[in-house]
Amino acid sequence: MAFPVDLKYIIETEEELGVSFPTLFKEKMTAENGGEAITENDNWNLYPFFDKSDKKRISRTCNHIVLETKQAREWDNFPLNAIAIAGNGCGDYLILISLDNNKKLSEHIYLWHHETGDYEQVAENIKGLIES
Repeated sequence: MAFPVDLKYIIETEEELGVSFPTLFKEKMTAENGGEAITENDNWNLYPFFDKSDKKRISRTCNHIVLETKQAREWDNFPLNAIAIAGNGCGDYLILISLDNNKKLSEHIYLWHHETGDYEQVAENIKGLIES
């Protein structure tokens, strides 16, 4: 179940990962921290930002973006410039990437295939992903 998150937790995550999340992504997650998304071939669970405001929210956000990105980076072929924002439960991730070694992440959403290490764009932005 998705619920709002305070912007301070998004900022903490940006500082910890050394990136800046896209505006539309931050707006969506501020209103609904986590949730589900659907692509043409799969269903996805969006990773939340870690919300430390109370025990209930800590429990609900323990599979947060920082933790899931660290786990994704254990794969040899996970892109170094990527942040994991969703998983399908089968090893693949939806990712945001930074272009040209910039700390600003692109609005585009990509599907990363764990078998090959390849990734492909699946949405222009988070709204396109949620509305598809």
